[in-house]
Amino acid sequence: MDNRSDIWRGIDAIKPRFIALSDKVWGMPEICYTEARSAAEHLAELRHQGFRITEKVADIPTAMIGEWGEAGPVIAFLGEYDALPGLSQEAGVAEPRPLQAGGHGHGCGHNLLGSAALLAATALKDWLEGHQVRGRVRYYGCPAEEGGAAKAFMVRSGAFDDVDIAITWHPHSFWEVAVTPSLANTRADFIFTGRTSHAAASPHLGRSALDAVELMNVGVNYMREHMPSDARVHYALLDTGGIAPNVVQAHARVRYSIRARDLPGMNELVGRVHKIAQGAALMTETGMEMRIISAVSNILPNTPLEQALHRVMEDLGPPHFDDADKDFAAKIRATLSAQDIGAVYRAIGMEPTERPLADFLVPLDARRNPLVGSTDVGDVSWVVPTVQVHAPTVAIGTPFHTWQVVAQGKSPAAQKAMVQAAKAMAGLGVKALSEPGLIAAAKADLRMRTAQTPYVSPLPAAIAPPLDMSVI
Repeated sequence: MDNRSDIWRGIDAIKPRFIALSDKVWGMPEICYTEARSAAEHLAELRHQGFRITEKVADIPTAMIGEWGEAGPVIAFLGEYDALPGLSQEAGVAEPRPLQAGGHGHGCGHNLLGSAALLAATALKDWLEGHQVRGRVRYYGCPAEEGGAAKAFMVRSGAFDDVDIAITWHPHSFWEVAVTPSLANTRADFIFTGRTSHAAASPHLGRSALDAVELMNVGVNYMREHMPSDARVHYALLDTGGIAPNVVQAHARVRYSIRARDLPGMNELVGRVHKIAQGAALMTETGMEMRIISAVSNILPNTPLEQALHRVMEDLGPPHFDDADKDFAAKIRATLSAQDIGAVYRAIGMEPTERPLADFLVPLDARRNPLVGSTDVGDVSWVVPTVQVHAPTVAIGTPFHTWQVVAQGKSPAAQKAMVQAAKAMAGLGVKALSEPGLIAAAKADLRMRTAQTPYVSPLPAAIAPPLDMSVI
């Protein structure tokens, strides 16, 4: 019996519900820790499919676990459903056309991500039930991936302690096993407090918190020359102290995202940025508070799982796109620069082509020049053997966190790639439960990678999930 073909047929039978779920979530974009409606849709589907539900995981109102099965290895599927601010966009058009000025949008494709992960979990549950195979399936509904580090808080709470392997995916330009490393990342607010005064009559009596923020930013800019080339530091001004230039600003706040290749490098860089903030406060005679908002670890690879997933994706093949899919992707591609397209091809070690959509599997040993970001999947990978699929939901070269991703978020091509990702994840789940040696090899690989550097949460022990981080 070909177990994988069997489960893939099962996915085709139930996929309409999950495509509809993806479209619903696309239509209700909610940002970091505010995903109440999106989470409710996922909970409703879990209940419909017969999963046992655990809500408010790690004291996060929009985090959940759906579980099926009583005994055997635990296969986890990680889903997300948070959106991004300022990316409202009409679907199916190849020009910027916001649905709501300043509104939110699914600029990273998490409407697809959560739906496919839940589709894979449901299909594996159905397969286990139909074939009377021992095993437990879990769907982890994970909010706030975009800067909120929900999975890191969930890991810290023990939610993954008994999981055997974790499988997830992400929308992408290509069909591949995700072997790109990620950066450890801390988000921290620096809050300066000064003294207000009349800026013309008595400027000498004022102490400007805004001056402190500006001096801090200048100091960090000088630091960039003297930090590792693969580290990243960026910031956003959250509070500039008011709109009156004739009033010395008594309060100001800046949020920094500080990234490095690994946790020790990140912690060192966070310390340096903190010193710069202290220096800015000293120069301006203001008070300064540093407040950690969230933090995530770098991803640990897992060679046995990556090799097994690649074989599944080879057998499955890429999504099958028709002429209409390619025509819309070509229109999106026309809005991209040659640099956008070239960058993603360089990331997989290939020369650019004219293909609008990826119809090939990237070799596992491709000579990559990766484009590196951060994700809270990293923390899961330190405690559970973890692997990820990349599936081509967008025209090749589409930069993520853009209106173009939102415009493609309900397209037939994106939906086909979403279903194919679910098949790859479910196929790996069947393989893991059918070949017990795979789980053992994956666990041995994780033990080897953490032997010298055991996992320590990057989150300070005292901080709770920043449920109000989107409300300043």
